[in-house]
Amino acid sequence: MTALALALRELAARPWQAVVLAEPVPLDALPTPALVLDEGAFERNLERMQVFLAAHGKGMRPHAKTHKCPVIAHRQLAAGAVGICVAKVSEAAAMIGAGVDRVLVTSPVVDAARAGLLAELSRRSTALDVVVDSARGLELLAAAVRPDDRLGVLVDVDVAMGRTGAREADTIVGLAAGASAAPGLVYRGIQHYAGQVMHLDGRDVRRERSLALWARVAEIVERLRAQGLEPPVVTGAGTGTYDIDCEVACLTDLQVGSFVFMDQQYRVIGGAAGPEFADFEVALSVLTTAISQPRSGLVTVDGGYKAFAADAGAPVILGAPLGANDRCEYRFAGDEHGVLLPRGDTLPALGERVRFVVPHCDPTVNLYDWYWVCRDGMAREIWPITARGCSW
Repeated sequence: MTALALALRELAARPWQAVVLAEPVPLDALPTPALVLDEGAFERNLERMQVFLAAHGKGMRPHAKTHKCPVIAHRQLAAGAVGICVAKVSEAAAMIGAGVDRVLVTSPVVDAARAGLLAELSRRSTALDVVVDSARGLELLAAAVRPDDRLGVLVDVDVAMGRTGAREADTIVGLAAGASAAPGLVYRGIQHYAGQVMHLDGRDVRRERSLALWARVAEIVERLRAQGLEPPVVTGAGTGTYDIDCEVACLTDLQVGSFVFMDQQYRVIGGAAGPEFADFEVALSVLTTAISQPRSGLVTVDGGYKAFAADAGAPVILGAPLGANDRCEYRFAGDEHGVLLPRGDTLPALGERVRFVVPHCDPTVNLYDWYWVCRDGMAREIWPITARGCSW
């Protein structure tokens, strides 16, 4: 059995269903550090995004790289999502193994093993799509599928980000034509994601930059249409521009991800109403315990680099004003620990619980095995993070 076949079998065996706790557990009784999901805030965020996009005639195709959890993916589909995005083939395998249909892999594949795995997964799914941005990638997919397969292909279009995607119009048209003609492949449309715009400070700045990029994408759509290759799907955008890109006529659905949780990285970018991007509630937090006070004026909590992704700075205490801890300041102090320094208030006592807004939700989630799902201040369920570690 090949390594990928073994990995696929392992993914299929992973638990994915919610576990209802026999008795609700107070948050103060949870082992820490704990990844806590406020179910009420999560549900309100999901409903708010779906209602907003539907009112603008757009679909919601949320990105599961944010949560890596089939329970959440199923809830998003039940709320009206047109599909689910994943970043990697292994995430697709985890989702499809948990019965999640309508999956789009948003990163291109350029090796035969993963192309073969996608072909296999497409036979287990109602609708599996993948992006391509090169002739090599398209050729490998075409070689992997059977004539009666229906693996969907979207051309990944890069306007300015420079990460993945084809940029030249002739290349994009050629890939669309190739996908349309290949037995076993189905031409679905195009993808455009401008990640470099999502966290720009100020909604007006994001609006100007994003709409300028989409104007260039619209030109590509017109070029495809003129060649008889009008894209049924034009997907892209994200949480930071959801209320801007909904104005783009050619865009069919938005790949919003972080809105379900919200993190500090998004809170500080500014929104239509002011300096805080407060369109959605903070639903995700990490619960820690104050465990030591090695000297006066400092308390250590049991959450460090293994509890918070550090690429977006330090965590902020839940409930603190935007961009600052009014009670105390957090500093990373190693893999397992962080220290709190006073900022105009007293430090927590030993044994006291301290809850933080995560700096960046996606990689923080990838550090944990499950969410403690909280309602009315009590943990009532566990939702497995089934696709944790799915990086290939």
